[in-house]
Formats: sequence, structure tokens, C-alpha cells
Amino acid sequence: MTPGLLGELLLNDGVIDADALKLGIEKQAKTGERLGAALVSLGLLSEKDMLRILSSQIGIPFLLPHEYPQIPPQMERRPSVKFLKQYRVVPVERKGGVLKVAAADPLDPYPKEALRTSTGLDIETVLGGEKDILDAIEAYYGAGAATFEKIIEGMGEKDGHAALWETEDVEQLKDMASEAPIINLVNMLIAGAVERRASDIHIEPFEDMLHIRYRVDGILYQVESLPKRLQAAIASRIKIMAKLNIAERRLPQDGRIKTKAAGKEMDIRVSTIPTLFGESVVMRLLDPNSVFSLDSLGFSDANRNAFVDLIAQPHGMILVTGPTGSGKSTTLYAAISKIDTVEKKAITIEDPVEYKLDGVNQIQVKPKIGLTFANGLRSIVRQDPDVIMVGEIRDTETADIAIHSALTGHLILSTLHTNDAPGAVARLIDMGVESYLISSSLLGVLAQRLVRVICSLCKEPYSPSGDVMRRVSVELDRALSFNGNGAGRSALELYRGTGCVHCDNTGYRGRTAIFELMPITDGLKQLIVEKRGANVLRLKAMEEGMVTLREDGWDKVLKGITTVDEVSRVTMTDK
Repeated sequence: MTPGLLGELLLNDGVIDADALKLGIEKQAKTGERLGAALVSLGLLSEKDMLRILSSQIGIPFLLPHEYPQIPPQMERRPSVKFLKQYRVVPVERKGGVLKVAAADPLDPYPKEALRTSTGLDIETVLGGEKDILDAIEAYYGAGAATFEKIIEGMGEKDGHAALWETEDVEQLKDMASEAPIINLVNMLIAGAVERRASDIHIEPFEDMLHIRYRVDGILYQVESLPKRLQAAIASRIKIMAKLNIAERRLPQDGRIKTKAAGKEMDIRVSTIPTLFGESVVMRLLDPNSVFSLDSLGFSDANRNAFVDLIAQPHGMILVTGPTGSGKSTTLYAAISKIDTVEKKAITIEDPVEYKLDGVNQIQVKPKIGLTFANGLRSIVRQDPDVIMVGEIRDTETADIAIHSALTGHLILSTLHTNDAPGAVARLIDMGVESYLISSSLLGVLAQRLVRVICSLCKEPYSPSGDVMRRVSVELDRALSFNGNGAGRSALELYRGTGCVHCDNTGYRGRTAIFELMPITDGLKQLIVEKRGANVLRLKAMEEGMVTLREDGWDKVLKGITTVDEVSRVTMTDK
């Protein structure tokens, strides 16, 4: 961007006058800096105005100071700090094989091409302020770059924190939690979890160390071991952020934190519980801006169409089953989002409310004041809803009210903790619900699990061993038949990830769901009334075309989405 053209743009926009431009050009001639930087340093132009005008003229988006991530993206080959400072560029985000960099002069082709060559990645450029870029370079790669080691080293051995994890001195705990190194350390824990796409942060005290683990794609990875002396300070800092009682460490506590990390708004659920060596803290990271869509969950076309038909029914009950952490709530949110809430009134009762849904009335249970699932559901029915989502059916009373609501003209969506779809019917009967009521109200049951997705950057084909084929041969044969793969097992080619920087050398990045959908047909209704067992229901459902969890998993294995090991791991058999 030449000084004349930039000056003309600034004058035409009215953000500076001719006298200001003259002063800027004079400073530029003395210092050799860019005209925009000279005007900003003289206080004649705001950096935001400069970025806005340049962005609109060259058609490249710009980054404001608060939009730079706290932690730089991971790269196998990082460019030198000297190069980054010389050309005023800094990496800010990596998605797959594309590296996004902020540049003070995004029209200069040389740094972009040099970065492409040095990193082996495609380069996407955004506009950044010169000062912001230099600050980011220093923060990421300079002598002042924050790391766990530097923060801990800077704290020394002071304060005797190791002896304080049992103290009841609230003021002393507050003082520890307010120290700048502790604040920075907790912020880094959260930012690092966001950057690595972690769903949970586990802070676990042991006799000599404090272990930090992130749950990424459903698997826990240890990322740090911190000195025991930091335990009380870290726990107290998190409890202050979550508005919990920092002096109470004998009882479990639950709270919430709203914060921004790595440039993203985050809603964090906090749980503390006393253990032998102090308080264990778990933080569940939730993105409040998440968009829920049935198309993104991993449904096969047949299962998706059948499930959409179920949620389009005017009344009845639909259950989603699976263990904790199998994505049941996400599926319910996606189902609610699919329903037209302009023409229909939807109400949810949850424990807790994890995400906000536009156009939906959401209620959080509060057992301490008597607002349980059962009591809440009883009151919700009087609010004239069309669709009711119950977070979980935990007891007979809730099950009875839900079923009677389904029979009286409401569409009920809820979850149960059972291993498969037919098991949901047996569970309701065990709760004491009459079989004829289940038969009359239940529309369908969806069982699900989450499997990790093979990393797209290190994915490679391979021929499975004879041992693998012996383990899964019968089920794989059936999957081949409905997958339409006519090659047969003799020519079978599967996929796996070899591990790379993009996936933290795990071979996986992201998760998808495998499903088992059992619509309640007339044949199944008769078996339910007769109180036949789950195995009989399963055989009948399969006879009528139900694809089991493992079969849906093998279908995704054959399509190169996941691996045999993943399907075996989450379906708990034939390991």
C-alpha cells in the first residue's frame, strides 16, 4: 500500500485532514515506518480506523487487538522471530493445512510465499495493526512469552503454599488467588484447553504433585504436572471466578464461569469435590455460540430421514439413550433446533442448561428449592407447550408424567442411560411404568455413541490383519451388504491416522456419532405390551431393518471416517 494511496483513502474517508497527513508523511520520512503506523503513533489516527479503511479497500478482513489468540498455533516448522518482526507478520490460527497470519501489509507477496515454503502450509492473510503484530510476536515467541515453567519459576518457593490447602483463612486464600502469576496460569490453562479443542479440564491433586489433564475427543491426556504448593492458589482462583465459597472445601460445589479464551466466548461449568489430597476441580468448556444441526451429527441418510419423521409427529415420546458423554444432549438440542419454534412452543427442563436455544423457553432444575424434573414437568404442561425436552428421566415419577404428557398431545424428548435402544423399554418397565402406556406413547428410541474421526492430514489406507477380520468378520459382512461395497472382504481397504501436529500425534481429530434407531412399529408395540425382553425386541427391530450401533460403526469404518479400534472401544464388545 503506497503512502499516496493510503493518504488519499484516509482523506476521502474524513478521518484525517491535509495537515495531519503532512505531519504523518514527515514522520514517515524520518523513521522509515509505514504511513499508517506514523499517523497512529502521532495520535492523529486510531488504529481501528486505519484497519477498517484498509480492509474495505483491499477486501481482506482485519483483526482487532483483542482478537489475537493467547497461544500461537502449533506448527512443525516455525519461522524465525527475526523474519516475523522484519515483515510484520504473525501466525494466529491453524485449521488443517491452512495457516492464518496477520500482516501489516497483506498485499506484499514475499512474506506469504516465504511462510508457505518454510511451514509447508497454505497461507491465508488477514490485516493486522503493526503494533498489535509486534506485541503478539513478543508474547508468543519473545523473552517474555508466558509458559507454565516461566510462571512457576517466577514465583519461586515463596508463601509455603503447600501447607495451605487445608487452611480456613479466607483472606489468605484470596491473596493467593489474586497474585498475577496465578491469574496468568489459570488463564493459560483455559486458553490451552480451547486451543486444543478440549471439552474438559481436570485439575487433580495427589500427594506430591498437581496433575492437569485435558479431555480431547473423549480421551484424557495429561498436559502438565504442577508443584503441590500451587494447589490451594489455583483452586481458590477458579472458585472465585465461579463465584463459589473458597473457604468451603469439605463439600462438593458447582458453579459457572463466563470468560473469553483464545478469542472465543466460553461458558465454563465448574465442579469441585474433596479428595484425600485436596480438592479436585473439573471444568467443562462450552461454546455458547454452538450451532446445532442434525446434518452435522453423523446420521446416515436413512437414520436421519427416519429421525426427522419422528420429531415431526404432533405427540408422543422420543428417547435418546447412551452413557454419559455420548452426545445425547447435543442430539436433543439439534432436534429442538430442527422443529419450527415460531409455530410451536418448545420448553426444556435441564440439569444444567448447557446451551441457549433461540426461541426456546429453558428451565434449570433446582432440587434445593423443590424444582425437580418431575415438579418442573408437571408445571410445564400448564404452559401450553407443543414440544417438551426433559434433560433426563431419572425416576418413576418423571417417567409417569412424561408418558402421560405424551399421551395428552405433547411431543416429549428425553434421555435415558441404557446401552442400546431396546434396553430403554426394559428400563421404563423396571421403573414401574405400565407396558401398555409405553406401547401407546413411545414413538422411537435412538441409542448413540461418539467415535473419534480419523485425522484428514495423516490419513492413510491399509489392509486389515487377519486378527482384525476374525474379530469383526460377521458384522463387517452385513455392513458391506448395506454399504453397497461389492468388492468383498478379500479386497478390503481401511484407513487409519499415522499421527501429525494437526492431531497432536493421535491419528484422530474431532468426533462423530454412531446411531441405533428403533422406531416403534406395530410389531414392536405388541411385544412391549407382552413385556417381552430387550433381546426379543432387538431381534424383531433388526428383522424390520434396524441398523445396530456396531453396524453403523462398521459402515463409518468402511467409509474411512473412523477405525475398527474406535468402534470396538465404544461399543464395549469384541475388543
